[in-house]
Amino acid sequence: MNYKYLIILFFSAAIFNVYGQSTKEEVLFSVDDEPVYVSEFLRVYNKNLDLVQDESQKDVDEYLSLFTNYKLKLKEAKALELQEKPTYIRELDTYKKQLAKSFISDSKVTDALVQEAYERISNDVKASHILIKIPENANPKDTLAAYNSIIKLRERALKEGFEKVRKEVHNGQTVYGEDLGYFSGFRMVYAFENAAFNTKSGAVSQPFRTQFGYHIVYVQDKRKSRGERTVAHIMVVEKPGDSLAEKPEDRIQDIYKKLNQGEDFEALAKQFSDDGNSAPNGGKLAPFSGGQINSEEFENTAFGLKEIGDVSKPFKSTYGWHIVKLLGKKSIASYEEMKPELEQKVKRDERSKLIDEALYAKLKAKYNISEENPALAYFVSILNEDYFKNTWQLPKGFTAEKPLVKIGNKQLTYKDFGDYLVSVQRNTAANSNFKTLVSKHYNTFLNTNLVTYQEDNLENENEEFANVVAEYRDGLLLFDLMETTIWNTAKTDSLEIENYYNSNKIKYTTPKRIDAVVASSKDQKTLKKVAKLLKKGMALPQIKGLINSNNKIDVIFTVDTMDATHQALPKAFEFKKGISKIYNHNNAFVLVQVKEVLPETQKTLEEAKGLIISDYQTYKEEKWLKELADKYKVVLNQEALKSVKAQIKNQ
Repeated sequence: MNYKYLIILFFSAAIFNVYGQSTKEEVLFSVDDEPVYVSEFLRVYNKNLDLVQDESQKDVDEYLSLFTNYKLKLKEAKALELQEKPTYIRELDTYKKQLAKSFISDSKVTDALVQEAYERISNDVKASHILIKIPENANPKDTLAAYNSIIKLRERALKEGFEKVRKEVHNGQTVYGEDLGYFSGFRMVYAFENAAFNTKSGAVSQPFRTQFGYHIVYVQDKRKSRGERTVAHIMVVEKPGDSLAEKPEDRIQDIYKKLNQGEDFEALAKQFSDDGNSAPNGGKLAPFSGGQINSEEFENTAFGLKEIGDVSKPFKSTYGWHIVKLLGKKSIASYEEMKPELEQKVKRDERSKLIDEALYAKLKAKYNISEENPALAYFVSILNEDYFKNTWQLPKGFTAEKPLVKIGNKQLTYKDFGDYLVSVQRNTAANSNFKTLVSKHYNTFLNTNLVTYQEDNLENENEEFANVVAEYRDGLLLFDLMETTIWNTAKTDSLEIENYYNSNKIKYTTPKRIDAVVASSKDQKTLKKVAKLLKKGMALPQIKGLINSNNKIDVIFTVDTMDATHQALPKAFEFKKGISKIYNHNNAFVLVQVKEVLPETQKTLEEAKGLIISDYQTYKEEKWLKELADKYKVVLNQEALKSVKAQIKNQ
């Protein structure tokens, strides 16, 4: 383990101990004489209380048992020195850097960008554009030529009409003229988005540059966002290989006729929809907004429904045939609701560059770093044409140890920046101005070191950051421990798994099932007719032909191998060969013809292997925890526990 990592671990522990003892010095329990304070237990208990689904875990004694097991595992992980693994150290360092960004960034700049982002996702822009494509690192001559070209195209567009010019100049290689349709915030690169939203409807923007080249944008229209929709659907999919299955378009049309006959949408979805996730809920889907559904046909149909309760005609998507019912609609969510999500998007987007610039300015002020550095003139003087050939080296007599800039307690020298210049020369455009080049590289060098210094010292300066890092540090250790001790070994303990399976066979069986035909109808009399025809042995297509007409669907059949949980079967249905009585089920009537009862069967080890391994892992972990409890002595302070319970009760 490196020295820096030891220091961080030591300081993190010191923070927790000082924090714990300053608020409540009592020790709740110890693991091999290592104390665990009341304050830490209360902080973790209260933090996780709202996340706990199992009510038993909200009981203090139950939670204490979980927390004690957690500390036992941590003790074992450290005894195995898992915290010294290079992969562990790398992953923790990566996490700390990611987490630090949210603690050190300028919140005012972030809030302004989030507000702007909300305004833009609340509106749609319809636009087309012309792009003169050039690389990001194009030389000045090519850059100027591209700029002049886009200026001329804008002048033409203003005189001749944008769409005419766009279609004429598009070649798909160096010039692109594209109709983009409607889009909102985050759908385009930030510079393009800015131009589109800041240009009035019917106007052509001034030329602007993105990483793709120079653009002009013609804004055709602006509108408010379409908002959010909640729908239910009935879906019918094709079943390849099943020669007896109906064509999906015929089945969906039959269901649609039943809807037009007044039958309940929710009931029909429960009976016939092939979407296993939504069918039990009457076909209801989670709310969605434009662009969230991966089917243009489905989305357009859903947003095309006007009134709550409206039902679409059957239509086909890439997934199958659908009928959609509008259950709810609302405009874009409030700013307060969307702020956390938008903040994450802003930090991942090009907008983050603005946040970064604000951060650099803040850190320069914090560590009293001047915008000007006279030493840069020396670096300009030692550069030569070799820099553009990627062969430049620091010259003989280079003043390596001379101070360059100081950040807090960290002194950066000429050698630090000199080595940096050597490392980044390979991507330098030929004939760049040396003064500009040195200034640009110095800014990047300085900003990187400012952020690194702040990140490395954040645990010392920010208690909340230290707490979060410590929790992740422990969680990462536990993951490595569980993977090493339980998960991986459970997958390879083939003999032990087989023994576990043989001792617990009764848990791994296929339930009793039936090979059945379920007839469903809104009319009980119809099913009485169906029962008579089934008893005569008439085939299903013939029965459908007699009962249903072209304009009216009175019965729909479901043929399948079913267990007791199948959506088509009434609750507590008796598995008995023959034709059942008529049941009231899902706001309709059903009749079941049981062709064969398939008994409960024992699953083989291979058939149930996934579930067996999962159960074996649980069994092995419980056994291992008992071994840890024997290995490490746990001493509980009963008086402190009484105090904890009193504090929680009075919260």
